[in-house]
Amino acid sequence: MTLYDFLSGAIAFGYLVCALFFLRFWRRTRDELFLSFALAFGLLGIGQTILALANIQDEERGSVYLIRLVAFLLILVAIIRKNRSTQA
Repeated sequence: MTLYDFLSGAIAFGYLVCALFFLRFWRRTRDELFLSFALAFGLLGIGQTILALANIQDEERGSVYLIRLVAFLLILVAIIRKNRSTQA
């Protein structure tokens, strides 16, 4: 086990803890912003886990990074929707 594997696991664990944190707030408030953040951090955790466990070559990691793109787009759309709903 290398330091890279250890740190990848720690990052994946951190993402999943953040997802549970936002999921807890969503259960209290039922605000879609918290649910979107929970789903996004869950996707980031899954993507990091795939990168850590699959031993994919550097040239072939592009498809895995699409998971990160979806997560960041989910956050962006949630923020835009939240801002538009408060302005209306």
